[in-house]
Order: sequence, then C-alpha cells, then structure tokens
Amino acid sequence: MKDPIVAVFSGGTSAEREVSLGSGLACALALARSFTTRLFDVRSEALPEGFDPRSQVVFSTLHGTFGEDGAMQGLLDAAGASYAGCGVESSRLTIDKERTKRTVEAAGVRATVGIPFDAGAKPVAAQVLEKLGERLVVKPNGEGSSVGLSLVEGRAQLEGVLAGISRGRWLVEKRVIGRELSVGVLKGAAMGVVEIRPHSGVYDYASKYTKGMTEYIAPAPLGDAVTSTVRSAAETAFAACGCRDYARVDFMLSAENEPFLLEINPLPGMKETSLLPMSARCAGLDFTALVREMVSPAIERFRSGIASRLQ
Repeated sequence: MKDPIVAVFSGGTSAEREVSLGSGLACALALARSFTTRLFDVRSEALPEGFDPRSQVVFSTLHGTFGEDGAMQGLLDAAGASYAGCGVESSRLTIDKERTKRTVEAAGVRATVGIPFDAGAKPVAAQVLEKLGERLVVKPNGEGSSVGLSLVEGRAQLEGVLAGISRGRWLVEKRVIGRELSVGVLKGAAMGVVEIRPHSGVYDYASKYTKGMTEYIAPAPLGDAVTSTVRSAAETAFAACGCRDYARVDFMLSAENEPFLLEINPLPGMKETSLLPMSARCAGLDFTALVREMVSPAIERFRSGIASRLQ
C-alpha cells in the first residue's frame, strides 16, 4: 500500500503563529526525507484549501488556541482524517493547565498549587498571598510558549499584574523554587530529561526565543534515581490525560528532588533546537528519526482505515 502524503499544518491564528511557522518548516524539511510532504500555512480556523483526507495524513505544528485546544482535531475527525498527536478530548484537557493538574494529581503526580480565575472576576491579592505565599507565578490558563507569564513577589507586584489583565482565563500559582525540567514522551515512553536554565531566572517568551538567554542541559544532571522518578511521572501524566503518540511534559523539581507538574504540551515547539528534539536526542533519535516516529502511528491509522473500508 502506497504511503499517504504527510500534510504539515503550520501557522494558525494564535499568539504563537510565528513559532508555529518555524516548527512547520523544520518538520516539513525533515519529513520530506522519508515521505512525500506538503506544507500548509493555516490562516483561518478551518481546514486549509487543498487538504485531502483521502490521500493525506496530518502532522500538525499549530501551537496554542485552535491548534492545540481540540478545535482543529475536531475538524479533522469530522473530515475522517488521520492525524498525528493527541485527539480531541486530550487536547481539550491539556490546553487547560488547571484541569490537567487536577487530572494528574488523581493519578498520583504532584502539581503546582494554583488558583484559576477569569479576567472579569479577579481574586483579591491579599487572599491569594495568604493561601499561596509571597512568591507567585501568573500566567494564562490556556496559552503556550510562556505567553503572558509573570513572576511576582508580594502584594504590590501581584496587584499590578492583576490590574493589567483584561480578558481570558488565568492562573496564579505558588512558585516552586527549584530546577525546571522537560521530558518528551513518544508512544507512551519517556525519553531524556532536559534541564532549562534561563539566565534571567524566568523561562518566559524572551528566554525561550532569544538566542543565548537560556542554557539547556540534556540529559539533565540529576542522578539515576531522580531521573527515573521524573520520567515515570511524565509517563503517568501522559497516560492520565489520555494523550497519544507524543507530547512534552514540563516539571519544576523542588529542592527535595520532588517533581511538580507545570503542564503537558501536546503540540510542542518542533525546531531541531526545541525541547522535545533535545529530549529525543538523549534517547538516540536525531530530528529526522524523531519526526518519522511521531507521524508513524497516524500513517498506520490511515492504512487501517483504508483496509477496513475495503473489507
């Protein structure tokens, strides 16, 4: 049976559009070494013109809203398309940081303590400090790439950040002081643990996308026991949230070497220098081999669908 064309979706309509365009181009070039590949620039909340689910399998690099929140996945399901990555329900879950944390805690993985709120119903700063302490993180509940993330300390800073929030759903969390880690999960198995050391002390949008502002250590120098604990927590979180094929799981490691889940990213950044590829290199997969493995389950689902229709 002839392989389908791999349709790489990039761009999108979210605040992470430019990041997605970079991911899409890198993945399309790598996938083209193994498959016939077509790169699509998605500019509206619809399937792109020229996409044909009868002959194409989707590898999406659409980050943020519409791409990661189940909306695109729902359109693909309705079209009968095969696509790599998480399905509708797990995408809807993992885009919501607070729901994700509650889900993984029920499975035995600790998560950072937080208070979700809407822009129209902000919490009282004094009450937040009483519950969570002085050192806090404020971030959107449904965005990636650290868009809108702020570290605050004390009442005056918290009130200033809250005053600047005008729309959307947000999360204020107790800040875990420790080491930031990221783990790629491929087909349910955790790969290498990457340590993130931003020179500014905060891994925000600028630290992620400005060359030289962050040091990455892969594999993270944690020791075998702690590495095993973090990898196991990543696999448990992945399974608890119903993820499939691949995802990136992020943690803060406390001074007591206990991992606290920050979020699960079902469609993470995918340039060769991104965190998921770093994690994969620790497991012996270069970028070309990684994207080939990431899309392979969708190709198998495509073939199974054709076989069942022929019966």
